[in-house]
Amino acid sequence: MNELNEYLQEVSENLDPILHELVETGVASRLTDAVKWSLFAGGKRFRPALVCASGDAFGADRTRLLRTSAAFEMIHTYSLIHDDLPAMDDDDLRRGRATCHVKFDEATAILAGDVLQSLAFTAIADDESLELQTRISIIKELSAAATKMVEGQQLDLDSEGAISDIESLQQIHHHKTGAMIVAAVKCGALIGGANEEEVATMTKYGDSIGLLFQITDDLLDVTGTTEQLGKTAGKDAVAEKITYPALLGLDGSKAEAQRVHAMALESLASLNRKTRVLSLLADFIMKRSS
Repeated sequence: MNELNEYLQEVSENLDPILHELVETGVASRLTDAVKWSLFAGGKRFRPALVCASGDAFGADRTRLLRTSAAFEMIHTYSLIHDDLPAMDDDDLRRGRATCHVKFDEATAILAGDVLQSLAFTAIADDESLELQTRISIIKELSAAATKMVEGQQLDLDSEGAISDIESLQQIHHHKTGAMIVAAVKCGALIGGANEEEVATMTKYGDSIGLLFQITDDLLDVTGTTEQLGKTAGKDAVAEKITYPALLGLDGSKAEAQRVHAMALESLASLNRKTRVLSLLADFIMKRSS
């Protein structure tokens, strides 16, 4: 995985100066501090890496991918800040340190999420390296995905303690986790000038790795420790959430992960593009829970 680690490191090095620039808005210092606390907490920049890897596959110049990548990271970070709040998952740890509302306070955490959301769309709207129509398309994709993510969170909350089936679980995670992953892949392809058929193929890939990400995340909540995860382990069971291990068991969930991983690689195999990093990202997700 050294090749992928180097790629993720490169994306972070390209991206972080852009993120610092975007969040320096002159707003109250406490709010800026809260934003930076969460945004620069040491995540792998997985969604930005998807934007870049997808764009790279279609020959996009890296500089044209960075502000869109930043927008995805800001939306993702806002969602984590809000997910950790007492009214949601009520978690004290994120990436191995205090969550935003614990480090600061609940009101500031809510506002930090709010400002990250609005700044994300500004980042794309102001990106003069992209044609106007491309910016509009990306804003539409990101806003639709962010809406689905919020809807998925509500479905997830509504499902706690309820009897359900695999179809309902897939609907939750197609919205909550998958939508942003699919949009990241599609936006990179759009910036790279992919045609309609290629975008459709990338969407299938995104659907597969989005589902794979959630299956492995559910498995990690059961098999991982708080120290390994950087967040409180075992919270899904305590909250009586519907998860893949709860419905399929550990072995069934691992088998489903293998099936979905194969689907992702099959989608990439149909493209005559440089998809090696996209394949490595699928492998990385698969190996998280092994």
